[in-house]
Amino acid sequence: MRRLLISAVFSLLVSGAYAQIGLYRNDMSIGVNGGYVLSNVGFNPKVNQTYHGGFTGGVSFRYVCEKYFSTICALQAEVNFAQIGWKEEILDANDAPVINPVTGVAEQYSRTMNYVQIPIFAHLGWGREDKGFQFFFQAGPQLGFCLSESTKMNFNFEDINLDDRVNHTVAQDTMAVENKFDYGIAAGLGVEYSHPKVGHFQLEARYYYGLGNIYGDSKKDYFGKSNFGNIIVKLTYLFDIIRTKK
Repeated sequence: MRRLLISAVFSLLVSGAYAQIGLYRNDMSIGVNGGYVLSNVGFNPKVNQTYHGGFTGGVSFRYVCEKYFSTICALQAEVNFAQIGWKEEILDANDAPVINPVTGVAEQYSRTMNYVQIPIFAHLGWGREDKGFQFFFQAGPQLGFCLSESTKMNFNFEDINLDDRVNHTVAQDTMAVENKFDYGIAAGLGVEYSHPKVGHFQLEARYYYGLGNIYGDSKKDYFGKSNFGNIIVKLTYLFDIIRTKK
Protein backbone atom coordinates (compact mmCIF):
# COMPACT_ATOMS: atom_id res chain seq x y z
CA MET A 1 0.00 0.00 0.00
CA ARG A 2 2.82 2.41 0.82
CA ARG A 3 4.51 1.76 -2.53
CA LEU A 4 1.23 2.21 -4.41
CA LEU A 5 0.53 5.54 -2.70
CA ILE A 6 3.99 6.91 -3.36
CA SER A 7 3.95 5.69 -6.99
CA ALA A 8 0.58 7.33 -7.58
CA VAL A 9 1.74 10.67 -6.18
CA PHE A 10 4.96 10.67 -8.21
CA SER A 11 2.95 9.85 -11.35
CA LEU A 12 0.80 12.89 -10.62
CA LEU A 13 3.87 15.08 -10.25
CA VAL A 14 5.41 13.88 -13.50
CA SER A 15 2.19 14.28 -15.45
CA GLY A 16 1.77 17.80 -14.06
CA ALA A 17 5.29 18.73 -15.12
CA TYR A 18 5.15 17.47 -18.71
CA ALA A 19 1.53 17.50 -19.85
CA GLN A 20 1.41 20.78 -21.80
CA ILE A 21 -2.20 20.61 -22.99
CA GLY A 22 -3.33 24.08 -21.92
CA LEU A 23 -1.73 27.53 -22.03
CA TYR A 24 2.05 27.39 -21.68
CA ARG A 25 3.64 28.86 -18.56
CA ASN A 26 7.27 29.15 -17.54
CA ASP A 27 7.15 30.83 -14.12
CA MET A 28 9.79 30.15 -11.50
CA SER A 29 9.55 31.51 -7.94
CA ILE A 30 11.61 31.10 -4.77
CA GLY A 31 11.03 32.31 -1.24
CA VAL A 32 10.74 31.49 2.45
CA ASN A 33 8.11 29.93 4.69
CA GLY A 34 7.38 29.68 8.38
CA GLY A 35 4.65 28.40 10.63
CA TYR A 36 3.53 26.25 13.52
CA VAL A 37 3.21 22.48 13.61
CA LEU A 38 1.10 20.34 15.95
CA SER A 39 2.30 16.74 16.03
CA ASN A 40 1.77 13.40 17.69
CA VAL A 41 2.86 9.80 17.15
CA GLY A 42 0.46 6.97 16.42
CA PHE A 43 1.72 4.38 18.87
CA ASN A 44 0.48 0.80 19.02
CA PRO A 45 0.18 -0.09 21.93
CA LYS A 46 -1.57 3.24 22.47
CA VAL A 47 0.00 6.16 24.32
CA ASN A 48 -2.39 8.88 25.51
CA GLN A 49 -1.26 12.22 24.08
CA THR A 50 -2.08 15.84 23.48
CA TYR A 51 -0.51 17.71 20.57
CA HIS A 52 3.15 18.68 20.68
CA GLY A 53 3.70 22.22 19.38
CA GLY A 54 6.76 23.42 17.51
CA PHE A 55 8.21 25.71 14.84
CA THR A 56 8.63 24.85 11.17
CA GLY A 57 10.28 26.97 8.49
CA GLY A 58 12.58 26.93 5.48
CA VAL A 59 12.86 27.76 1.79
CA SER A 60 10.22 27.26 -0.91
CA PHE A 61 10.41 26.74 -4.68
CA ARG A 62 7.63 26.78 -7.29
CA TYR A 63 7.49 26.16 -11.03
CA VAL A 64 4.25 26.93 -12.90
CA CYS A 65 4.13 24.88 -16.11
CA GLU A 66 0.67 25.53 -17.61
CA LYS A 67 -2.84 26.85 -17.22
CA TYR A 68 -5.37 24.19 -18.19
CA PHE A 69 -8.75 25.87 -18.63
CA SER A 70 -9.13 27.63 -15.23
CA THR A 71 -6.61 25.45 -13.38
CA ILE A 72 -3.07 26.73 -12.80
CA CYS A 73 -0.73 23.72 -12.68
CA ALA A 74 2.58 23.84 -10.85
CA LEU A 75 5.17 21.95 -8.86
CA GLN A 76 6.02 23.30 -5.41
CA ALA A 77 8.75 22.03 -3.09
CA GLU A 78 10.24 23.01 0.26
CA VAL A 79 13.29 22.29 2.39
CA ASN A 80 12.27 22.83 6.02
CA PHE A 81 13.49 22.54 9.58
CA ALA A 82 10.69 21.26 11.83
CA GLN A 83 10.32 20.63 15.56
CA ILE A 84 7.96 17.67 15.93
CA GLY A 85 7.36 14.92 18.50
CA TRP A 86 4.78 13.94 21.07
CA LYS A 87 3.43 15.17 24.41
CA GLU A 88 1.92 12.65 26.79
CA GLU A 89 -1.38 13.13 28.58
CA ILE A 90 -0.75 11.43 31.92
CA LEU A 91 -4.10 10.86 33.65
CA ASP A 92 -5.68 8.53 36.19
CA ALA A 93 -8.96 6.63 35.87
CA ASN A 94 -10.88 9.80 36.82
CA ASP A 95 -9.16 11.88 34.09
CA ALA A 96 -7.20 13.76 36.74
CA PRO A 97 -3.45 14.45 36.43
CA VAL A 98 -1.23 11.76 37.96
CA ILE A 99 0.82 13.08 40.89
CA ASN A 100 4.38 11.87 41.27
CA PRO A 101 4.97 10.50 44.80
CA VAL A 102 8.48 12.01 45.06
CA THR A 103 8.02 15.49 43.58
CA GLY A 104 4.37 15.95 44.59
CA VAL A 105 3.48 17.56 41.23
CA ALA A 106 1.64 16.29 38.16
CA GLU A 107 3.85 14.16 35.93
CA GLN A 108 4.67 15.66 32.54
CA TYR A 109 6.57 14.19 29.60
CA SER A 110 7.29 15.37 26.03
CA ARG A 111 9.78 14.47 23.31
CA THR A 112 11.01 16.97 20.71
CA MET A 113 12.66 15.74 17.51
CA ASN A 114 14.33 18.12 15.07
CA TYR A 115 13.82 17.11 11.44
CA VAL A 116 14.83 18.25 8.00
CA GLN A 117 11.71 17.75 5.88
CA ILE A 118 11.39 17.89 2.08
CA PRO A 119 7.82 17.92 0.72
CA ILE A 120 7.28 17.87 -3.08
CA PHE A 121 3.79 18.87 -4.20
CA ALA A 122 1.58 18.84 -7.26
CA HIS A 123 0.10 22.33 -6.88
CA LEU A 124 -3.28 23.24 -8.42
CA GLY A 125 -4.67 26.77 -8.21
CA TRP A 126 -7.87 28.55 -9.23
CA GLY A 127 -8.18 32.31 -9.45
CA ARG A 128 -6.04 35.24 -10.51
CA GLU A 129 -2.45 34.65 -11.57
CA ASP A 130 -0.96 38.16 -11.59
CA LYS A 131 -2.94 40.42 -9.25
CA GLY A 132 -5.51 39.16 -6.79
CA PHE A 133 -6.48 36.08 -4.85
CA GLN A 134 -6.17 32.43 -5.76
CA PHE A 135 -7.40 29.30 -3.99
CA PHE A 136 -5.07 26.28 -4.17
CA PHE A 137 -4.76 22.61 -3.29
CA GLN A 138 -1.49 20.72 -3.16
CA ALA A 139 -0.48 17.16 -2.33
CA GLY A 140 2.56 14.94 -2.63
CA PRO A 141 5.25 12.90 -0.90
CA GLN A 142 7.39 14.14 1.96
CA LEU A 143 10.79 12.90 3.11
CA GLY A 144 12.41 13.64 6.44
CA PHE A 145 15.54 12.98 8.46
CA CYS A 146 15.92 13.29 12.24
CA LEU A 147 18.85 15.51 13.23
CA SER A 148 18.49 15.39 17.02
CA GLU A 149 16.05 14.76 19.84
CA SER A 150 15.51 15.95 23.40
CA THR A 151 13.25 14.96 26.29
CA LYS A 152 11.43 17.19 28.76
CA MET A 153 10.13 15.51 31.92
CA ASN A 154 9.62 16.63 35.53
CA PHE A 155 10.24 13.30 37.27
CA ASN A 156 12.82 10.55 37.44
CA PHE A 157 11.82 7.51 35.43
CA GLU A 158 12.67 5.28 38.42
CA ASP A 159 10.05 7.15 40.48
CA ILE A 160 7.26 6.96 37.90
CA ASN A 161 3.72 6.57 39.30
CA LEU A 162 2.41 3.58 37.35
CA ASP A 163 -0.16 2.60 39.99
CA ASP A 164 -2.40 5.62 39.30
CA ARG A 165 -1.93 5.80 35.53
CA VAL A 166 -4.79 4.64 33.34
CA ASN A 167 -2.29 4.04 30.52
CA HIS A 168 0.70 1.92 31.49
CA THR A 169 2.64 2.17 28.20
CA VAL A 170 5.91 3.90 29.11
CA ALA A 171 8.56 2.07 27.05
CA GLN A 172 8.77 5.02 24.63
CA ASP A 173 9.97 7.32 27.41
CA THR A 174 13.45 5.77 27.45
CA MET A 175 13.75 4.74 23.77
CA ALA A 176 15.78 6.84 21.34
CA VAL A 177 14.59 7.17 17.74
CA GLU A 178 15.60 4.02 15.87
CA ASN A 179 14.60 4.98 12.30
CA LYS A 180 15.89 8.48 11.56
CA PHE A 181 14.55 8.46 7.99
CA ASP A 182 10.87 9.33 7.68
CA TYR A 183 8.50 9.38 4.70
CA GLY A 184 4.82 9.92 4.08
CA ILE A 185 2.10 11.87 2.29
CA ALA A 186 1.18 15.54 2.83
CA ALA A 187 -1.75 17.58 1.51
CA GLY A 188 -2.97 21.10 2.09
CA LEU A 189 -5.50 23.80 1.23
CA GLY A 190 -4.74 27.49 1.09
CA VAL A 191 -5.22 30.93 -0.36
CA GLU A 192 -2.65 33.02 -2.23
CA TYR A 193 -2.47 36.73 -2.94
CA SER A 194 -0.30 37.83 -5.87
CA HIS A 195 0.94 41.23 -7.01
CA PRO A 196 3.40 41.71 -9.93
CA LYS A 197 5.52 44.23 -8.00
CA VAL A 198 5.45 42.54 -4.60
CA GLY A 199 5.27 38.77 -5.11
CA HIS A 200 3.08 35.98 -3.79
CA PHE A 201 1.79 35.41 -0.25
CA GLN A 202 0.37 32.00 0.66
CA LEU A 203 -1.54 31.01 3.79
CA GLU A 204 -2.04 27.25 4.06
CA ALA A 205 -3.32 24.53 6.39
CA ARG A 206 -1.65 21.17 5.77
CA TYR A 207 -1.75 17.61 7.14
CA TYR A 208 1.07 15.09 7.01
CA TYR A 209 0.59 11.35 7.54
CA GLY A 210 3.76 9.35 8.13
CA LEU A 211 4.07 5.99 6.43
CA GLY A 212 7.27 5.08 8.25
CA ASN A 213 7.79 4.30 11.94
CA ILE A 214 10.29 5.91 14.31
CA TYR A 215 10.75 2.56 16.12
CA GLY A 216 11.15 -0.97 14.82
CA ASP A 217 7.86 -2.70 13.93
CA SER A 218 8.82 -6.37 13.68
CA LYS A 219 7.28 -9.07 15.88
CA LYS A 220 10.19 -8.85 18.30
CA ASP A 221 9.83 -5.06 18.72
CA TYR A 222 7.68 -3.44 21.41
CA PHE A 223 5.68 -1.13 19.10
CA GLY A 224 3.82 -2.39 16.06
CA LYS A 225 3.28 1.18 14.85
CA SER A 226 4.88 4.53 15.68
CA ASN A 227 4.20 6.95 12.82
CA PHE A 228 3.85 10.74 12.77
CA GLY A 229 0.73 12.80 12.26
CA ASN A 230 1.30 16.55 11.77
CA ILE A 231 -1.06 19.52 11.42
CA ILE A 232 0.72 22.54 9.95
CA VAL A 233 -0.36 26.16 9.52
CA LYS A 234 2.11 28.00 7.34
CA LEU A 235 2.73 31.39 5.70
CA THR A 236 4.89 31.46 2.56
CA TYR A 237 6.36 34.36 0.59
CA LEU A 238 7.51 33.79 -3.02
CA PHE A 239 9.06 36.18 -5.53
CA ASP A 240 9.42 35.56 -9.25
CA ILE A 241 12.78 35.00 -10.92
CA ILE A 242 11.33 33.85 -14.28
CA ARG A 243 8.02 35.05 -15.73
CA THR A 244 6.13 33.96 -18.86
CA LYS A 245 5.90 36.70 -21.48
CA LYS A 246 2.26 37.39 -22.28
